[in-house]
Amino acid sequence: MKVYPTKHWLVGLSLPSRFNPAIVQKVLNELSPSNVRIFWGSKKFEGQTDKIEPWYKTAYSFENITEFTIQEWMQSAPDVTLHLPVPNVFIPTDFSLKDVEDKDIFPVLLRKTSFSRLWYKPDTMFFKPKAYVKIDFNCPLAKTSPDAVVLSNIFVWLLVDCLNEYAYYARAAGLKYGLGLSGNGFELYLVGFNHKLRILLEAIMQKIAKFKVKPERFSVIKETITKTYQNIKFQQPYERAMSYCSMVLQDHTWPWTEKLEALTHLEADDLVNFVPMLLSRTFVECYIAGNVEKNEAESMVKHIEDVLFNNPKPISRPIFPSQTMTSRVVELGTGIKYFYHQEGSNPSDENSALVHYIQVHQDEYAMNSKLQIFRLIAKQATFHQLRTVEQLGYITSLSQSNHSGVYGVQFIIQSSVKGPGHIDSRVESLLKDLESKLHKLSDEEFKSNVTALIDMKLEKHKNLNEESSFYWQEIRNGTLKFNRKDEEVAALRELKKVELIEFFNTYIKVDAPKKKSMSICVYGSKHLKEMESDKDKVASPFIQIEDIVGFRKSQPLYGSLKGWSQLKL
Repeated sequence: MKVYPTKHWLVGLSLPSRFNPAIVQKVLNELSPSNVRIFWGSKKFEGQTDKIEPWYKTAYSFENITEFTIQEWMQSAPDVTLHLPVPNVFIPTDFSLKDVEDKDIFPVLLRKTSFSRLWYKPDTMFFKPKAYVKIDFNCPLAKTSPDAVVLSNIFVWLLVDCLNEYAYYARAAGLKYGLGLSGNGFELYLVGFNHKLRILLEAIMQKIAKFKVKPERFSVIKETITKTYQNIKFQQPYERAMSYCSMVLQDHTWPWTEKLEALTHLEADDLVNFVPMLLSRTFVECYIAGNVEKNEAESMVKHIEDVLFNNPKPISRPIFPSQTMTSRVVELGTGIKYFYHQEGSNPSDENSALVHYIQVHQDEYAMNSKLQIFRLIAKQATFHQLRTVEQLGYITSLSQSNHSGVYGVQFIIQSSVKGPGHIDSRVESLLKDLESKLHKLSDEEFKSNVTALIDMKLEKHKNLNEESSFYWQEIRNGTLKFNRKDEEVAALRELKKVELIEFFNTYIKVDAPKKKSMSICVYGSKHLKEMESDKDKVASPFIQIEDIVGFRKSQPLYGSLKGWSQLKL
């Protein structure tokens, strides 16, 4: 409010400003010892002040700096340990927009080798001197065991730690970067002004190539990650239920308890031995978008290949065809209800939670559209009935789920009032009400919902980051349906109400012929005594899941949508 005029209070930070060198120089000219103002706060001044400010009654004094003192400062030689910051190599100076000949509206597969794959998308919408780079280092060893997952995690944390020397300079120059675990290894992203982004990429790649384990930093990171795992048991019950649901469905996932146990036995030498093995077989998936020309994008990926693969003693080699990374999901059986009952991990939490999951189909436009319109129609009714009318719990939602391209819906309820068994029965009752609601839905109401969903899908991306995140999701999942919005809108425009009812009757309603459902029940301390009786009340046919990993290994899996070896340039 002191910086901006009244009319700009809400938008001041977002308003662009015109660069004016004269004003900058004028401000710099005023920075001199002769007009300096020094604020000095210390307990040593207690009893030596002569004024009190009226609001917080803080004691203070004014004291003029004498001309003699200022002259002494100006004549004194600076301390040898005092120096200006080094020049910031990341500050951009070229803000010109590239004249890209090919105005591709979707990402194109620009380059593919045994080492890497490059997706490229020029900026055809936002026209800003910025770029978005996402790099997924697919390492087959990263998820093979709890030990491997934990060591991969420590490796990423230590990489971030040693990159801190660049963090301030990059951020000050309008560049952001980040590292984190991915589904098949670890990911790197770089976002910001494109001019010096390549310099930051090269610096990060050098840190990866010359990674050294510092035992003292290993100990600090290990303690931090240990606390992170230990704190999982204090998550809210609905979060634990969602985690159990994902673990049942998603292949190559490990319980946090096993990762914590593995972590307690790991030392710095284990990571020293692990990292070369982790990187020894790697495939690099890249997406580069924004104010970048094709040759620049290719040059970035070639540099990554040179660092990892093209040395006399290469850090990495191509993965074998049999190591192609996949993301596979358990296919639940038709006509069978699956249950997983689990005591809450936090004994002091009275809340219980339920995730009632209904698995429907693998990615397909028409089915996606039907599922999405059902969710839109049923969402408000679910909240009204379970939250407002029955008051089962403050956390009540109906959402669409997407596990590596396998779609479904899930009802999520957390309650201190009722246990998971009772809540599950209320979800079943709600599904019967929704059946009636769909049949009574007027043609106008149906069209209104379809129109609302179409409008949401046709909303344009707001910035390069949002657009790139959408396309990267397609690449990461292996679906590669970059025109998804247009195709799903086309499917929605052809959708009839009778088709939606048929879809509901086939896949979602109680006792639907092709229904695949699973209830994850987490019992808080208030309802723990109900767990055994709830198990006895389950109606056949059902399967009680006792061991998540053992169950998952015994079940059929959907085919993976990933597989870059099948793509051609």
